[in-house]
Amino acid sequence: MTGRPFPTQRRHTLFFLDQTRDFAPVHLDTEVDATAVVAARSAAHDAGLRRSVVSYVVHAAAGVLAKHPEANAAIHGRLDPTVATFDTVSAKVTLDRVLDGHRVVLATVIPDLEHAGLADIQEHLDRVAAQDPDTAEEFAGIRALRLLPFKDALDRFRAVAGLLDRRPEITGTFSVTSLGHRAVDGFHSVGGTTVTLGIGRIADRPVVRDGALAVAPVLRLSLTFDHRVIDGAEAADVLTEIKDALEAVPA
Repeated sequence: MTGRPFPTQRRHTLFFLDQTRDFAPVHLDTEVDATAVVAARSAAHDAGLRRSVVSYVVHAAAGVLAKHPEANAAIHGRLDPTVATFDTVSAKVTLDRVLDGHRVVLATVIPDLEHAGLADIQEHLDRVAAQDPDTAEEFAGIRALRLLPFKDALDRFRAVAGLLDRRPEITGTFSVTSLGHRAVDGFHSVGGTTVTLGIGRIADRPVVRDGALAVAPVLRLSLTFDHRVIDGAEAADVLTEIKDALEAVPA
């Protein structure tokens, strides 16, 4: 056996897992008829516009969570917990990036989604995707954690994570993570928020329409929720309404 030090490039992931140790996850999933999303993306492409599947999911989920304040919330504390609901909606979106030569998971928070359109969401995602994690201000906090002694870095991460009133800007009020670029049909993830959406690939599958069998592009969409904050019925409503919104995306 050979051992090696834990890579400092992934410290933030280790600290994040420490922060979510009290999470009480319950997992739901559904299938979305992605015909409308595929058609809308194609029309956007023909018009010279980029529209990712993630941007459609973020936009749909933001509209739903604005109507479900109980789910657009966060909790802090173990013995005497506090639950905060927010009057703004923001999404934490995970990113597959390279930091100092190591493949890592980073994240960006898209704020004020109650006022954002699809184009605004896509512009944010494209801007962050074009940045270099080794130099971009967006990821300065992650880089700073690498420079501190391990215990000091962990204490700083915990202190920031404990600021309940700043959750919308630091962690988002919900999370979106996608592995749909690979042959992954579905997965469940804990994003550190009350609601985390997991996006799988879009693949042609059999569907029933008006009693007849057809083939359509289908998206597997999962929702993991923190049972400390909401119950299954509320989470099921949220997932169903997101599914309905995606299936009704205008071309």
